Amino acid sequence: MNVQHPFRVGFVGAIGVLLAIMLASMITSLSTVLTYIGAALFLALGFEPVIAWLERRRWPRSVAMLTALVVVLGLCALTVWAIVPSVTAQINELTIRYGSIIGELLNSNIVEWLQTTFPALDVPTMIAQASAWLQGNVGTITGGVLQVGVGIVNGLFGTLIVFILMIYFVTSMNSIKRAFYQLTPGSKREVIAGLTEQVTGSVGKYVVGQIALAAMNGILSFIFLSLVGASMPAVFAVIAFIGSMLPLVGTISASAIIVLAQLLLTDPGTPTWWICAIYYVVYMQIESYILSPRIMASAVKVPGAIVVIAALTGGTLLGLLGALIAIPVAASLLIIVKEVVIPHQNER
Repeated sequence: MNVQHPFRVGFVGAIGVLLAIMLASMITSLSTVLTYIGAALFLALGFEPVIAWLERRRWPRSVAMLTALVVVLGLCALTVWAIVPSVTAQINELTIRYGSIIGELLNSNIVEWLQTTFPALDVPTMIAQASAWLQGNVGTITGGVLQVGVGIVNGLFGTLIVFILMIYFVTSMNSIKRAFYQLTPGSKREVIAGLTEQVTGSVGKYVVGQIALAAMNGILSFIFLSLVGASMPAVFAVIAFIGSMLPLVGTISASAIIVLAQLLLTDPGTPTWWICAIYYVVYMQIESYILSPRIMASAVKVPGAIVVIAALTGGTLLGLLGALIAIPVAASLLIIVKEVVIPHQNER
């Protein structure tokens, strides 16, 4: 390589490196916004099969979109309406229960009992040290509680942004597709349009199928937990619903949380927690081998090994959003390989 102006080459190279670092920094700063956009687009594609189903029954697209959005918003409102009273009542019950337990402990001769039972322990000194630690870390504890509150507010704000973006994407999905097609070469526009429709259709069917599985788990959990007299059935039904939205580990994680919560919240002498454990073990087998294959059969056809690899990779790279979109992205790549790469290789 003949370099006549090394200073110029070095200067241009340095500018290129700085621009690359600046671009990476900008992408990192916009990671939250990009996550909101990706989640909203992912959910918007889930409306397309429903809207297309209504359009095939001669519904105008605008009416079909409005109906789908109103139904979803209504279901969300009903869920919140069912959760809030249950959470409030249960918090009051827990406050009364554990408040009375603490009061009994403070009014009992627990210090004398500890000194008699464990004479080697300096119980008054330990209590004094614990009190001093609490007094010295009040700011940290309060800051942690405040941070949790700020996180909840940010989560609600993010949910609102995702919902608004989703509405925009749903109402302008056809316009977005047409604009994308116009940016492609005219000779390949028909092929790209066909691939895009297959990919978006696969993603939409996957979203609908996953929501159907999650709704089934949530409804069955609410019915079961109500029948066995579990604590906070509406709240834990929503946890079961949210957990089932995540592939592979979602259902088992939500089930473990529910069983552990029942163990902590109910009387240890009652069999509620282990009845819940047996129920969720049985349900996970039914979901894995009966419900999920039947519901997902027409949505995405991805080999099991690729499902596991995609879910692990997506969760590692993009967290919750990555775990949600990993399987439809893998299905989309398989469609591209099947429709583009393989035919191209066969023509060579």
